[in-house]
Amino acid sequence: MDLIDFELRGEHITLDALLKATGVSPSGGAAKALVAAGGVQVDGRDELRKTCKIRAGQVVAVTGCRIRVVAPSAGGASAAQALP
Repeated sequence: MDLIDFELRGEHITLDALLKATGVSPSGGAAKALVAAGGVQVDGRDELRKTCKIRAGQVVAVTGCRIRVVAPSAGGASAAQALP
């Protein structure tokens, strides 16, 4: 099983956008269809809401793949703030 770590850029990402951004789904439409078909779990529970908000600490599972959503690294944020 593949494990993907996905670093958030904000507070949350929608489920369909996460599947597309990680390459699990080739398009947003395909991601929505996958969710609607019941092929996605969030934190071990079936998820049928295509645009549910996924936040840091959650795990999304699709057949053969798990996506662990992590908060932005503190080092990257401080480095960006230090730029002129």
